[in-house]
This record gives sequence, structure tokens and C-alpha cells, in this order.
Amino acid sequence: MEIVKGIKDLQTKVNALRRTGKTVGFVPTMGYLHEGHLTLVREAKKNCDVVIVSIFVNPLQFGPKEDFLKYPRDFNRDCNMLKAENTDIVFAPEASEMYSDGFQTFVEVTEVTKTLCGASRPGHFRGVTTVVLKLFNAAKPDKAFFGEKDFQQLVTIRRMVKDLNLDIEIIGVPIVRETDGLAMSSRNTYLNSEERESALSLYKSIQVAKQLVATGEKSVDKIITAVKEVIEQTPLTRIDYVKLCDLNTLEYIEAGEINKSALLALAVFVGNTRLIDNCVLEV
Repeated sequence: MEIVKGIKDLQTKVNALRRTGKTVGFVPTMGYLHEGHLTLVREAKKNCDVVIVSIFVNPLQFGPKEDFLKYPRDFNRDCNMLKAENTDIVFAPEASEMYSDGFQTFVEVTEVTKTLCGASRPGHFRGVTTVVLKLFNAAKPDKAFFGEKDFQQLVTIRRMVKDLNLDIEIIGVPIVRETDGLAMSSRNTYLNSEERESALSLYKSIQVAKQLVATGEKSVDKIITAVKEVIEQTPLTRIDYVKLCDLNTLEYIEAGEINKSALLALAVFVGNTRLIDNCVLEV
């Protein structure tokens, strides 16, 4: 496994690989890896000849009051995990490599970022799309792999790829959960034992929504109310949003009944930690 720090160095290596007919799979991460990330790596290994994983905590996607400085980092641990998965290249640039002095060019996807986390975290997705496009230009992948836990991110990246005519296939990979249902996230490490227990309310509320829909319930108000009740009755939780959305546009379904499959998306503060989760409600 090679560790590459420079963009031009990575481009040179990838160009040589592509000339030999190798297909390149890419998994962008911010490090502090868990089983969810490793699942993406395994999918990339199954689909591509060469797998590149980036580890870069992107300052552009953190707001001024968010957790950039305390975001968990352990590069050696991450590399050991990736080596065990037979990753070919780890791309680990410094911030100065990604954003040179005077950097002033940004990529913004407008409509699908207006709701959900885009509404709660202004500027977040501009930071995401800017860094992902720069990473794509560095790694030059044939396929890139993203987890469905960050569903809005996945929709946003797909929109960017389509709108900018990028020759990259974006592959979404289902959410990976702990045995008790909690969606895997690097931010789970912030939770103490009591908060960790309360965090299960996200998954429990999703299960309640699924059960309601399975028994024929289609009322938007009743589904959202039931989800909120589970979370609000749990200590240490504070809801950022609970929304039903169109799967493609992510526009809110505010009233009436759902008459086609829809995204149930949640963002909840557990203590001081903001967690997200989602599921597709099949109608």
C-alpha cells in the first residue's frame, strides 16, 4: 500500500495505471475509519482493479461553530485498517496542498442542497462539492463510492457529476449499522455511555415509521409525529429535523399522504453531538 501526499504525484501514478487498462475505484473519507468506510473499500475492490482511499478532514465543510478541530483523527490506525483491506493507495494531502494561497474557486450545487443538512449547515455542501471535485481531479477514478447514510451528500455528488459531465460512476452503498441498529459514524466516538443509549432513538424511530407504512399508513403528519415522539421521549436528544422528502429532488413532503417511495431523514443532537440517519419508506 502506497501513501501519497501530493496531487501531482497521485495524478502521475493514476495516469500510469490507466494506460495499462486498470480501472480505478475511489473512496473519499475524512479518516477515523469504521466498518462503514471499510464496506465502501470492499465494494470498490469488487468493482475495480485499483482502489484509492483519501483521508482528508476538509475545513471547507465545517461551519465556524462546528467540530473541525476536535474531529477524530488517527492516521496510523486508519492506514493499518486500509492495509488489511488490501487498499492500493492512500491519498493523504495537507490542507495547503488542497487549498493553495489565494484559493477562490468553489463548486456549488444549488437546489438539492437547500433542504435537510443544507438548511441546517449553510455552506456545508459547497465545501463538500468543492473538495470532492478536487479529489476526483486528483484520483481520476472510473467509479467513486459513497455511503447512503449521508443521503443528501450522495444526491448532491450525483447532481454535480451529471451537471458537469464528469466521466465517473457514482455508486451508493447501504448504511452499515452497529448490532443494535445505530448507524456507524466517526462522530459516535463523541458519545458517552448514556448518550450512546439515547442515540438508539434514531434507529428506533425509523423502525416505527417503517412499521406504520407497512401496515398501510400514508399520512405525512402521522408518520412524522410518530417518529418525533420516539426521539422526544428519549433523554439527551434534541431534534434538528425530521423530514419526509422526494427521493430525487429532496424537496420536503409537508402534508397529505405519501403516494410513492420517500426518504425519511433525521438529524438529532444527542448531547452536543449531531447525528444523522435515514431510510427509504417503500410505498
